[in-house]
Amino acid sequence: MKNIKLIEVPSEIGAGTRGASLGVEAIKIAALDFMSNFFVHFPSEKIEVENQLLYEPIQSPYAKRMQGVINMTERISKAVCDSIKGHFFPVVISGDHSNAAGTIAGIKMAKPKSKLGVIWIDAHADLHTPYTTPSGNIHGMPMAASIGEDNKEMSVHDLDEKTHKQWEHLKNLGKINPKVLPEDVVFISLRDFEKEEKHLIEKHGIKVITTAEVRRNGAENVVRKVLRYLSDCTDIYVSFDVDSLDSGISRGTGTPVSNGLREREAEDLISKFMQNRKICCFEITEVNPTLDKENLMAEIAFNILQRSVNVLMMN
Repeated sequence: MKNIKLIEVPSEIGAGTRGASLGVEAIKIAALDFMSNFFVHFPSEKIEVENQLLYEPIQSPYAKRMQGVINMTERISKAVCDSIKGHFFPVVISGDHSNAAGTIAGIKMAKPKSKLGVIWIDAHADLHTPYTTPSGNIHGMPMAASIGEDNKEMSVHDLDEKTHKQWEHLKNLGKINPKVLPEDVVFISLRDFEKEEKHLIEKHGIKVITTAEVRRNGAENVVRKVLRYLSDCTDIYVSFDVDSLDSGISRGTGTPVSNGLREREAEDLISKFMQNRKICCFEITEVNPTLDKENLMAEIAFNILQRSVNVLMMN
């Protein structure tokens, strides 16, 4: 049986829409509404945040609040690393997806020799860099930082020295760069990305599994295919951005996109992945209750979280 540790990261400084920092509490409210003692059942650690930066002027237009994101990723990576070294399975509940750069760094710091696979269940590729970003929001960059990619051949911005240094710092977190090889990344339900990101997907031949493929072949077949594809990996991290769900149900997130997964499809996919002993960490991110009615997104997120953890406990 796995020892679960919850790592709560109510940070939203990497996002463009306000409110994702409230996602962790919204998921806890959902648990209470379902009469679940989930959040008292497991040890948890709450990471100190930098959300005060939301009230301060932006330093760099191409990497907004980057110093705060670096501080966050360093704290998260330490918490994740310590959990894994302490024989816990970290379940990270985070505000925005930039936090995942810290999670990935933490796994690699705990297991520097591991060949890490990443299953990125998300409408977006998060493969932008400060050189290509259309928004400057760092939640669009954690995958690029983790594979150590600048994508300079598609560059649209010239960076000032400070932004360049900060980006280098983010890529080199834990003194490991790259942390993941592009061939060890699988995108599921990816459907909204820019030409700069498409360039990297094609350049590296990154595996993409569409919503249509999940629907056509079923969760079980998709999971089998993905795990076969990542069979060389020693450890696998699953990152679930709730905007992978269809915009019909995922209103409670900053960047909803149509043609996404149904709740049951996401739940089946993730719980089937959790049966595999290589899975070493799970993250759920981007719940924004300020955009939602009746706390629906958080309730869906909680259902997925609870089922996934139950599967982990049984294995």
